[in-house]
Order: sequence, then C-alpha cells, then structure tokens
Amino acid sequence: MKSDDHKKAVTKKYKIENLDCANCGAKIEKLISEMDGVSAAALSFPLMRLSVTADDPDRLMPAILKTARTVEDEINFTPEKQKREEEEDEKSELITLIVGAALYVAALALGAFGVFDSAEWIKIALLAAAYLTLGGGVLLTAGKNILRGKIFDENFLMAIATLGAFAIREYPEAVGVMLFFRIGELFEDIAVKRSRGKIMEAADMRPDTVNLISGEDVKTIPAESAAIGDMILVRPGDRVPLDGTIVEGETGIDTSAVTGEPLPVRAAAGDKVISGCVNTTGAIKVRVDSELRDSMVSRILESVESAAESKPKIDAFITRFAEIYTPIVVAVALVTAFVIPLVTRGEFYPWIYTALTFLVMSCPCALVLSVPLAFFCGIGRASKSGILFKGGIVMEQLANIKAVVMDKTGTVTEGRFAVRDIEGSLDEKTILALAASAELDSTHPIGISIVSEARERGIEPSRPESVSEISGKGIKAVIDGVETLVGSDKLLSENGVECASGSANTGTTVYIASGGKYVGRVTVADAVKSGAAEAVAELSRGGIRTAMLTGDARSAAEAVANQTGIEKAYAELLPTDKLNKLREIRAESGSVMFVGDGINDAPVLAGADVGAAMGSGADAAIEAADVVFMGSNPEAVPESIAISKSTARIARENVVFALAIKIAVMILGITGIYSNMWLAVFADTGVAMLCILNSVRMLFKK
Repeated sequence: MKSDDHKKAVTKKYKIENLDCANCGAKIEKLISEMDGVSAAALSFPLMRLSVTADDPDRLMPAILKTARTVEDEINFTPEKQKREEEEDEKSELITLIVGAALYVAALALGAFGVFDSAEWIKIALLAAAYLTLGGGVLLTAGKNILRGKIFDENFLMAIATLGAFAIREYPEAVGVMLFFRIGELFEDIAVKRSRGKIMEAADMRPDTVNLISGEDVKTIPAESAAIGDMILVRPGDRVPLDGTIVEGETGIDTSAVTGEPLPVRAAAGDKVISGCVNTTGAIKVRVDSELRDSMVSRILESVESAAESKPKIDAFITRFAEIYTPIVVAVALVTAFVIPLVTRGEFYPWIYTALTFLVMSCPCALVLSVPLAFFCGIGRASKSGILFKGGIVMEQLANIKAVVMDKTGTVTEGRFAVRDIEGSLDEKTILALAASAELDSTHPIGISIVSEARERGIEPSRPESVSEISGKGIKAVIDGVETLVGSDKLLSENGVECASGSANTGTTVYIASGGKYVGRVTVADAVKSGAAEAVAELSRGGIRTAMLTGDARSAAEAVANQTGIEKAYAELLPTDKLNKLREIRAESGSVMFVGDGINDAPVLAGADVGAAMGSGADAAIEAADVVFMGSNPEAVPESIAISKSTARIARENVVFALAIKIAVMILGITGIYSNMWLAVFADTGVAMLCILNSVRMLFKK
C-alpha cells in the first residue's frame, strides 16, 4: 500500500550515475512511483536527479536501487559527482571509441588495398575485435537484461541489429553501425551535460565563503556558517553572498543576474540587498537577514531544480507513447523480415536487412529526451531574465494564454504615493508647508507622502497647536493660531469654504483652506511603472487581451488603464470580487494569467490558469504563484509568455522531426526505395543529437 501519511513524508534528492537512456529513466520513475511507501517520485534526466517523497526515503533506497536496476543494471544513486570525475568518464569513453575506430579503419584500409584477398579471416578478426571493443558493453548489458526478461531496450535492439548484420555477412556495416551509435551516444551525453551545466551554472550563484567582520578583523568563513545578524564585508566586484541590509557604505548594485534589470541601482545604508547581485563600485558592510538556505540564491536554484522535475503534459504523453512505440516498430520489423518475403515469395536477405534497420531506430530516446530538455532549457533561459517558472506544465499553460489580468498597485504602478502636482492662490512652498504640518503625525500613505515631499524640498513642517481628524474626510488643525483644513472638497464645503473640485492630474486631490479661505490643492498619485505601456502593447500585438482588477477608485483605475492601454479596468473590488471577475473574464476570453503582488492577491493567483507574482511583493503571493518575476518590470510579463511559446514550439518541433524522420526511413525501407543501416543510425542517435541542439538554442534566444 502507498503511504497516506503526507504529514510525515519528506522529499530527498539523489544524484543519478550510469543512466544514459532517457526512455529507461521514464520507466524507472514509473516503477519507483508505484513502490510501497513511496508517496511520489520524479526522475529528471536533464538534471540526472531523482526526487523521492516518503516517510523515510533513505530507508527505502536499497529497495529503490534494486527496482531501478531491473531496468538499468549499472545505475546508482550517489552524492553529486565532481566535474573532474565526469571528465575522466568522458576521457575513458573517448579512448574506447578511438581504439575501436582505429581497428575498424585498419580493416577497411587493408581490405581496400587487397591485403585480405587470400586471408579473409584476418579482416573478419579485425572487424570482430573492433566490434567487441565498441559493443562489448552493449552486448553484456543486453545479455543481463534478457535474463531479467527485458527485451525492448536500446542495448538489446542494437545488439540484435548488429549481430544480425554479422549473420548476413555485412561485417563492415555491423561494426560501422555500432561505432556511430557509440559516437552518437557520447555526443548526446556530452551535449546534455554541457547544457545542464550551463543552466545550473547560471542558476547556482550560491557562495562558498563570506567575509565575516569580527571586531576590527575580517575573516573568511563557509557561507553556510553565517547566521542572521552577522556583519559581512562585500568588496567591489564581489557578488552579494546573502540577503541582508547595508549598514555602512554606498555603492551601485548590478541586479541583472537576479532580476534581469540591465541598469545598476544605487544602494546605501538602510537599503536591502539581495544575494546573487554584484557590488559594482564601493565596499559595503551588510547585516545578514537570511541564512544561506533561505537567501535568494538558494531559492533561485531550488526553483530551477523543482521546475525541471515538474513535467509538462506533452512529456507525459511522450512517455506513454514510448511504451507502445518500440513494440510496434519491433513487430513491423518481424513482419518485414519474415512475412513480406513469404507473401511476395522474394528473397529473405533484403527484407531481413531492412528489418534490422528498423531495430536500430526503434529506441524512442530522441523523443523521450528532447521534450524535457527543451523545457529545461526554457526554464534556464527564463531564469537569466529573472523569471522563475514553477514547472514545465506552467510554461505549457502560459504558451496558450488568451488574456492577462493585472492588479494595479505594485504591479502596473509603483505601489507608492508621491506628490505629483501643487496648485493654488499661494506659492507651492507655502501650500505644501500647510498640508505637511497638518499631516505631520498622519499614518495614512497620502499624508506620509506629503510630509516626505516637504522634507525633500527642505521644508520642515510646523507642529500644529491642535489636530482633529474627521473620519473619511481629512484633518482640521490649528497652525500658528490659524484654523487650517486639509482633506476632501466635502470637508471644506461642510466648513463653508468654496473650492474648485477636480484636478488636471489623475490621483487623489487634497484640498487646503487657511483662515476660512481656499488656498490650494495637492495631488497625490501612484505613478505608472516605466515599461507598463510597452508591456501592454506587446501583449496586444500578440493577440492577448488585457484587463486590470483593483480595489482603488474607478477614476484612478480608468486613468491608469488609459495611460497604459489596458483594455478594461474593474475598480472598487474586494478580494472575493476580484476572483469572481477573473472567472467572468476566463468565460469570455479563455485561459487567463493573473499578475499581482499583494497578500490580498493570493486567492486570485491561485484561481487563475497561471498566477504570476512580482518578486518584490508579499511572500503569500509569491507562494501562491506559478511564475515569479524577480524584478518589478511589467515587461517581464510578455517576455515570460514569449519564452513559454518558444519552448513549447521547440518541444513540438522535436517530436514532429523525430517521428517524421523515423517514419520516412521506415517507408523508404519497406517500399524498397532505399534501405541502409547508416541512415537508420542517423534516424536514432543523429536525430536525438539534432533535437538536443534544437533544444539548447533556447538558451541563446533573445
């Protein structure tokens, strides 16, 4: 029985060794998932990592390893191999190929010069030696698998195909097919490792050490030893190792590796700094706010790894398809070898040869590998722009989005109020001083913004003799012995002061009266983010509808919508109203992406087809989201959709290309137009290699 105790279940990850077949990996994942005591299992071939969720994964590892070895005899689960060990493995493989190739070329060359005219057995012996050098491991693995009743794997199929070629006296072709099969496997393995390394190198920005400030000294300690509250030194050119707050120094911070923002930002004492960013100019002292395991660099790496393990629907389809693909091709090969010549009363030799070519390309590895690798590369490409996807299935859904719905504050706008305009019968300085004095002790964002603006202009507000707050309308204060009103037009009219309502600027208007006379008004607004209008225009060009949901006033919402080009703005909404409105938009348009950043956005994020959160937003929103934008630039929204569409398109290209080539080669063979083992090798390892290269180009797309 599978474990139902999800409260106690933990997830552990193990590095995989000696697995070179993506199709075998899919079979192993399925077998482990079905084991007693295992709640879930995910095997990522691109990452070469197995994740097991169970009460005690370590206790189950002997049984898991035994189960895995029923599919791949030499597989192992170990701590991560060092790069040096992987390079030694590649070197050993290369030496084997060189020796085998040398024997093969020698046999062909000597035969071309007529050396074997009187001693054909020497040529056969050289070819046999080359074959055993190149294919000995394949034959041994195939033999072990046969004893376990496992026949539909690439080792068995390649062994039967090449031994069959020997049986029909096609010696050079048998060895050549094995040679190019091994070369293709090596190139395929190297390509996957290099692409995996490139992505993980970009995603893994975790530091090995930090410079700990201890009194007057600076000492180097392991990064995982740094604790919250420690003081660390970050020199110019260094990457910020841990999330923290600057306590001394001023510098420029290059955030491009984390947020994708190209321009450095200024940072000084009191400013937060995120791990993974680069200190560009001055030395800074930083107080550690998060330990290594909780810092941004670890969260980014964990997100990329988890996303790579989360498989899209097309991957699940290909895995199921692979289970029937190989038996079908083998069945076609058997019919071709024995039934067709009997029915046509022709010679067996050409049909057997054609059947052997079918066996060579009957392994579905090109299909099984290319799809997850395409999504893995897409995830890696997105991380370079500060976009974190929580799985391949998210990218798949995002590629089919029909509408994007955004929250206003903090998503389309900056999320902070600022004074945008001052006008009246007195000069700006006097109007601002009166308003700031009345709002001096206010905790409302509008009042705080007015006081901040005054101080930025060198105006220190006077403390009122008395202050009374009129709920929902404003403040009545006595400043320098004169009664002053600061608030809405209703507050002034109720106190017998006439004022011209409205403002040329969008936002909230604060009216000021002094001594019973109207003196002016201050307009406070939340500024639209730079790039918001460009992002909306990009979405519209892609045929994606746009809308905005906000709890703010209708006038403010419509003004922002007009400024950015958003098609529809729905205002004065409660969190539950937002969710209902989202459902209405989905019913009208189709699948919907919602972008927000606040705690009140979490229900809508969870209810959308794809939820996206700004990384600067609330933790609850980030947790509920499917996509996280580490920066705050709205242009990341259309970029995430573009990356998802490109990734899904490349995955489909790989599937169509691989199947088309294999089917075309089979048709050429079965119709008698052209049957050739070299072409079959291309249809197997050659196609896999091309699919890998097609996937890897996603990393370099702009």
